[in-house]
Amino acid sequence: MRELRLYDVSVTVNRDTPEWPGDTAYSSSWSTTIAAGASVNVSAMTSSPHVGTHADAPLHVHDGWPGSHELPLDAFFGRAVVVDVIAVDGEITLDMLERSISGDLTERIGRAPRMLLKTGNTIAAGHFPERWPTLSEECARALLGCGLRLLGVDCPSVDERESKELPVHRMIFSGNACLLENLDLRRVPAGDYELSAFPMKLMGMDAAPVRAVLREI
Repeated sequence: MRELRLYDVSVTVNRDTPEWPGDTAYSSSWSTTIAAGASVNVSAMTSSPHVGTHADAPLHVHDGWPGSHELPLDAFFGRAVVVDVIAVDGEITLDMLERSISGDLTERIGRAPRMLLKTGNTIAAGHFPERWPTLSEECARALLGCGLRLLGVDCPSVDERESKELPVHRMIFSGNACLLENLDLRRVPAGDYELSAFPMKLMGMDAAPVRAVLREI
């Protein structure tokens, strides 16, 4: 029997990992080292939770909405579909998405209620992208109507870089779905997978790092 392949779709976090411009960059240091005479090596780090692959919490866009410790675990585990939209420049419309999946949207989301968009604009390439495609509000609304539980993207945000209103964030959260950002889907073919991407249980924060893995089905 062929062993099913695992894809690590998390961005490796180090000092060179690009942060959102103006956000707190990742940094690390050693509190104690064996080389200096300590019994163990102990490291420390400072970072925004948005550096690398992470789950946004509703609190990110609205005061009083749930924080990172309240994210529902079931949204981050289960059947997912990776959709290749690399050729799209600008807004991803409902028609474009339906052509990309080559099938009925309701049936596909019913079978795999977690959708991961492969835009080709990941920070894993070593730089922060200037722009990336985003879902139209009509498209996001249609996905929620089909039962979407989670929307994931390989770019830094589900909204445009310069957006202040963050309409896709707000719509997804208002529809009781969840978000993953900064995935690394470069080596993952489009198709159906099982996703495991549980957020760290950080109390009352606006986002939480995840280790995201896809398993072939």
